[in-house]
Amino acid sequence: MDKILLQTEYSLEGIADVVRGFWEIGQRYRVHAFSGEMGAGKTTFIHRLCDYLGVNDTVSSPTFALINEYHFLDATAADQTIYHLDWYRLKDTAEAINAGMEDCLSEAKKGNAFCFIEWPEKAAGLLQAPYLWIAITTKSPSLREMIVKLVVKD
Repeated sequence: MDKILLQTEYSLEGIADVVRGFWEIGQRYRVHAFSGEMGAGKTTFIHRLCDYLGVNDTVSSPTFALINEYHFLDATAADQTIYHLDWYRLKDTAEAINAGMEDCLSEAKKGNAFCFIEWPEKAAGLLQAPYLWIAITTKSPSLREMIVKLVVKD
């Protein structure tokens, strides 16, 4: 059974507070699946989250690269890897595997990385519980709703 861990509305001006609250929950889980329509703010949220974590790499949408890799230092000063994956252009799970997505998820499962995935619906069969499903919905041009669910069963 999925469990809602966070439900909130925010504007771009208030996104920093939502990012902090999200990470208090999200840091326990290695795979974060960001779902939402085009323009809902998935990349914007991930960019702000990376800013909050102190990522010094250039954070951008991996729509064409499919995978971007970033690094940050955690609270113990250990280097942490983030794989920012964009599955929008993928046709199916087989294409995702051929593109190396399974390798990134495997590293996350071992605790060696975090995966932030945009458009997870395109190859949802690759996701193994537990993971976070983050649904971002456009409420108005300046307002978003976020629902964060913990998925515990495949």
